[in-house]
Amino acid sequence: MNQNWIPVGYLLAAISFILALKLMKSPVTARHGNWLAAGGMFIAIALTFFDEGIARENFGWIIGAILVGAALSILPSRSVPMTGMPQMVALLNGLGGGAVALVSLVEFIRQSSIGADWPIVPLVTTVLSAIIGCISFAGSLIAFGKLQEVLPSRAIVFPGQKAVNLVLLASVAALAVLIVAGKPLVVLFAALVVVSLIVGVSIVIPIGGADMPVVISLLNSFTGTAAGLAGFVLANTALLIGGGLVGASGLILTIEMCRAMNRSLENVIFGAFGAQSAAAGSLAEGKTVRNYSVEDAAIIFSNADSVIIVPGYGMAVAQAQHVLKELMTKLQARGIDVKFAIHPVAGRMPGHMNVLLAEADVPYELLYDLDDINTMFPETDVALVVGANDVVNPAARSDPSSQIYGMPILDVDKAKTCIVIKRSMNTGFAGIENELFYLPNTVMVFGDAKGVIAKLNTAIDSY
Repeated sequence: MNQNWIPVGYLLAAISFILALKLMKSPVTARHGNWLAAGGMFIAIALTFFDEGIARENFGWIIGAILVGAALSILPSRSVPMTGMPQMVALLNGLGGGAVALVSLVEFIRQSSIGADWPIVPLVTTVLSAIIGCISFAGSLIAFGKLQEVLPSRAIVFPGQKAVNLVLLASVAALAVLIVAGKPLVVLFAALVVVSLIVGVSIVIPIGGADMPVVISLLNSFTGTAAGLAGFVLANTALLIGGGLVGASGLILTIEMCRAMNRSLENVIFGAFGAQSAAAGSLAEGKTVRNYSVEDAAIIFSNADSVIIVPGYGMAVAQAQHVLKELMTKLQARGIDVKFAIHPVAGRMPGHMNVLLAEADVPYELLYDLDDINTMFPETDVALVVGANDVVNPAARSDPSSQIYGMPILDVDKAKTCIVIKRSMNTGFAGIENELFYLPNTVMVFGDAKGVIAKLNTAIDSY
């Protein structure tokens, strides 16, 4: 194959990544975007076998690695439920960062073995890709552990933690300067890799579960940036453009999510959100909760003209999106206007609720974001909250001492009636009690979301 065609092929792969990213902005076209991105990646991998810079004797290793990776991916892709998708995304993102770090390490060892002077730009790029890739790898594994509940989901803090983190970051910077400004020694690079891995752990450990969507998005940006740097080192156009796209889009998404929480990125990373919980029972003192049966809730729905459904992580855990779609259909058949309100950080990863509802074939035009839907709540008869907690807590508006104060929330408390389906009165990932449960216009229906809504669908037919 003419070697001049390889850059053209890489460019075609990069264009596929760009178009795929555009298609992924909507659940309606996201599936096509996935296929397009997979096609672009196939082109990039296939071109590797025609690159004369790669020794033929290494083809066996490359093919073997592809087969092993494909085999290991089949079972998880078919067996992991949608509730496990956030931690799967975190794990895959971490593996990407680890792969980039390994590429940087191998390239550094190869260049060191040659003994020739290394140009400053490739050297700096290799060092940066190793640092960012290691932080992304270790941090993503911690995020996976928190989401999978292998590790405590709460923020893990200890005295002097911020000082320790600063020392670790200073150590990374010092090692990087020694490698770039001094003699590039493999032992220094190995030390840099180890300390960077520790930094990845130390930064994510003190972040509470409520901030995991932002953390996953940020680490995804790190992996993309590291991949882009690796593409620069390897002179690979597809890797450079693809990594740049992931890095930029991940950073934009992270910033937008921070805005949706009315918090700075610095506060998310260093604020240890969720490290301290409100005192148990502090809100409950002197207040009562109205506990309704499914039949009572069905009567409320049968007399409503408008309903806004607010899905949360509880819906994902119970896999209740399909029965929720059935409820929507039943209400619409009665002439009731039904909408879905999606908070930017609902669930455990960006777009979690959108993906679940798309899986249940809920029309995309019925999904409204926070800014568009909040003005509609005061005129809505029923707001149905399915497993959401922190994103509907009025304390974000009314309690300056609350950890979530200032965070934009869905104004479900302003609806004429708010029905909350929840397993118990336990707090959400932020670890604070929800004032919504004690308001006079709120009724609680306790139980598994899927089971409760299934019974509700049956009960509505009786009215």
